[in-house]
Amino acid sequence: MPDGRDETPDERADRNWEELMQELRVMQTGTQILTGFLLAVAFQPRFAELDDVQRSLYVVLVLLAAAATALALAPVGLHRMLFAQRRKPELVRMTSRLLKANLIVVGAVTVGVTALILDVTIDRTSALIAAGIGVVVVFALWAGLPLMMRSRERDRR
Repeated sequence: MPDGRDETPDERADRNWEELMQELRVMQTGTQILTGFLLAVAFQPRFAELDDVQRSLYVVLVLLAAAATALALAPVGLHRMLFAQRRKPELVRMTSRLLKANLIVVGAVTVGVTALILDVTIDRTSALIAAGIGVVVVFALWAGLPLMMRSRERDRR
């Protein structure tokens, strides 16, 4: 869709690729911090004190963190496999989809880690309340706000 820029399709793909890479760098840092935290938890003395719900949540969070890592690294693998094959527009589209999927996974990990910490340090009720609020906040910021901005842009036109 034309946006007023004077660029070729290849230039547009290159620009979009660079923007995606910047987003990916931010996402990878957050994912690495969350994953590192989760991996360290299992080696803490208090880990044995977790109840079945906490331990199950922990395992789910580790699996989600692993999925987030795989999703964040997938564009790198795609780029390596498709490098110099003149498929940048296709690569940009697929990477954009992977990053959107990863936002969902990272949001789930973020909310889950918060819930786990509050469950261990305060109580389950606080954890459930925080998880509920976290889901609403993540959804509002990552989906609701962009949808609202799109709607306002359409209305403005």
